[in-house]
Amino acid sequence: MPKKTTIPCPIPASEWDYCPIGELTTALQVRKISATELLEHTIARIEVLDQRFNAVVVRDFDRARDAAKAADAALACGVRKPLLGIPITLKEAFNVAGLPTTWGYPQFWDFVPKRDALIVSRLKEAGAVIIGKTNVPLGLGDFQSYNDIYGTTNNPWDVGRSPGGSSGGSAAALAAGFGPLSIGSDIGGSLRVPAHFCGIYAHKPTFDLVPLRGYNPPSSQPLPGSGDLGVAGPLARCASDLLLALSVIAGPDGAREGIGYRLALPPSRHDSLSKFRVLVIDSHPLMPTSCVVRAAISRLVERIARSGARVAHSSALLPDLAKSAGLYMKLLAAAKSSSLPLDRYAMVETQAASMTRVEHSLQAERMRGTIMSHRDWLICDAKRRDLQQQWHSLFREWDVVVYPSAAIPAFRHDHSEPIEARHLDIDGQTYPFLDVCFTWADPASTCGLPATAVPIDYSSEGLPIGVQIIGPYLEDLTTINFARLLEQEFGGFVRPPGV
Repeated sequence: MPKKTTIPCPIPASEWDYCPIGELTTALQVRKISATELLEHTIARIEVLDQRFNAVVVRDFDRARDAAKAADAALACGVRKPLLGIPITLKEAFNVAGLPTTWGYPQFWDFVPKRDALIVSRLKEAGAVIIGKTNVPLGLGDFQSYNDIYGTTNNPWDVGRSPGGSSGGSAAALAAGFGPLSIGSDIGGSLRVPAHFCGIYAHKPTFDLVPLRGYNPPSSQPLPGSGDLGVAGPLARCASDLLLALSVIAGPDGAREGIGYRLALPPSRHDSLSKFRVLVIDSHPLMPTSCVVRAAISRLVERIARSGARVAHSSALLPDLAKSAGLYMKLLAAAKSSSLPLDRYAMVETQAASMTRVEHSLQAERMRGTIMSHRDWLICDAKRRDLQQQWHSLFREWDVVVYPSAAIPAFRHDHSEPIEARHLDIDGQTYPFLDVCFTWADPASTCGLPATAVPIDYSSEGLPIGVQIIGPYLEDLTTINFARLLEQEFGGFVRPPGV
């Protein structure tokens, strides 16, 4: 369990601080609290506590007050919507009309989009009260959340540590009690790692399930399209809130809007933990998992097994994780290469030209991916489709895969440059920063599979430890429901000490 602390909380605790959306909705509907009162309480927490965390860096309190008043009027008339009157935040990278979208780039400090991202429109139509946007790293390219415009976001569990990235501001906001829901994105673990570092829940949806129009660098046009690998998804403090949020934001671009929209996804495979077939993978051929993370997973698996679920630690059907990781690094680097400055791209070209053909480190694969031709990308894509078929076969025998979200708990801030020169310690041995952070994002990212991040335990230092629950393609409801059952049986989010 987390360590106790004697740090006094500078704002009185309230029953509303960490309520799930369902409880808040009931309270709003029976007039136990108004949307305006709930918003003012949330704003007060942000104004006092966020001095320590710096999570909600773009604030929209005046318009939020107008939205809360409108929600109160609608509630008084008997209107019912999934998020009516619920205060939420969004990752800074999503366009909100009238608010700056910078992605942390100093040259775009004054860029203000005129239209909401499609996800934002859906949230507003569902009645959400958007209170602001949360911090990100420069170009969304780090597993920390800091930039020259908004500064550094600190982890509420330990302000000397990263909350993760690139959705770290959202994860920190939830852990601090700044509303029950935030929306982030994930191409390399950017939902799952912050959830693991901050002890919350997150869901990386099946690829292309949630539209990305309006989630684009400030210099580009917000057009329909899915790109490659990247997804948008919810972060919350309980599994049921993930499901609710997903039902609001999912659906193809151009689909009928409005709160009557419902997901046409397969139902959860099972409604009882005892019926699940669970494959557990806690190690990787290219990257060790820290003993503290493996121990936490082991304790979780013991509890799952005692519940009656079928559990195994290996399967002949499991794809080659080393080959998969190398392929992922290529595809990831290719997906991000178009945003590289020309001088940076030229430098990678020079470095790649000096590599031998037998060099297959993860860093080497990223360099190859950055500069590979469209022909080479098509070859990689064919390999990906083969991997997807292997996972499809595996999920005939297994319902979910329990997999680390990260190799270690939250690490201490490290803003040294270049990022390629950083290292992280795993049980006394150092490994390249990007290798440690990116490895566990595969295979869910590579193959477009749903993955639900779940808090499960704490380190001896009192830091959260989580796992990701990977499931079959389009079976998002299975992974979220498995997360809900774990929460129901073994507990879930715990507020950080002193917050």
